[in-house]
Amino acid sequence: MDYKPYSIEWHRKRYLKEALDKYLDDYVNVEIIRKDIYDILDSRSKHAYEEYTRINDLKDKIIE
Repeated sequence: MDYKPYSIEWHRKRYLKEALDKYLDDYVNVEIIRKDIYDILDSRSKHAYEEYTRINDLKDKIIE
């Protein structure tokens, strides 16, 4: 999928391509790439859950 040059989508795809190219150029094992992607997603998920919990705690305090 091609995006309009210099659009937000174009930059996002370029950054992803550069990251993947670096892994491939360094001959990183596919399993390490998979684990790194999983770790990034897991960390982001945990952070989102912590924020969700914190916001709900605050909402509960406001309602009391």
